[in-house]
Amino acid sequence: MSASFVAYFRVSTERQGRSGLGLEAQRESVARQVASLGGQVVAEFTEIESGKRNDRPELAKALAAARSRGAVLIIAKLDRLARNARFLLSVVEGVGEAGLMFCDLPQLPAGPVGKFMVTMLAAVAELEAGMISQRTKAALEAVKARGVKLGNPNLRPGTPQAAKRAAKARTAQAKAKAADVLPYVKAARKAGASSLSQIAQALEARGIRTPRGGTSWAPAQVARILATERTAA
Repeated sequence: MSASFVAYFRVSTERQGRSGLGLEAQRESVARQVASLGGQVVAEFTEIESGKRNDRPELAKALAAARSRGAVLIIAKLDRLARNARFLLSVVEGVGEAGLMFCDLPQLPAGPVGKFMVTMLAAVAELEAGMISQRTKAALEAVKARGVKLGNPNLRPGTPQAAKRAAKARTAQAKAKAADVLPYVKAARKAGASSLSQIAQALEARGIRTPRGGTSWAPAQVARILATERTAA
């Protein structure tokens, strides 16, 4: 008898939900993983909600379905579920005996050891998100220290001055976030990724977010990250 899976998908915005942006990649990842195990998806649930929110009705339905059917709850990527370690642990405890599987972490064992490893990975992801936020704030403070007034009420929207200062703020944010991503780019290179596309795939596999907060990397985005490295050198 083939294994049964309940699939859970999540995107952050209504626009992504309507366009299928992100959902298609998640479905393909789940389909490949289930097919490789000779299983079948018996139910699927899609949530359009920020990953920061813990009240997710579709996730609750998915957990209930997994328990009642004795099925594995399968999710494309760890960050599609949560970056909050406490919330993730509550989900891990809420699945049935069949357990929980992430397509980007198929090697995780079942049982208490798997639960422990998932919780540790979520704690690392939560730490990374906090550090990115902290560094972005520090970069904005540095911009202010150089005399750039962010959100100046005296600047009317649409004026050249407002546009210039907004552009400086965006540049500062982009550089701060690029600095957080560069170590992962270097690690991908050391692991054998030689092209921009291969590096992009490696970043996606690790769940690294783009400077704008997305989860899908394009070669052009990797090129811009590398450009900041050359500028800083």
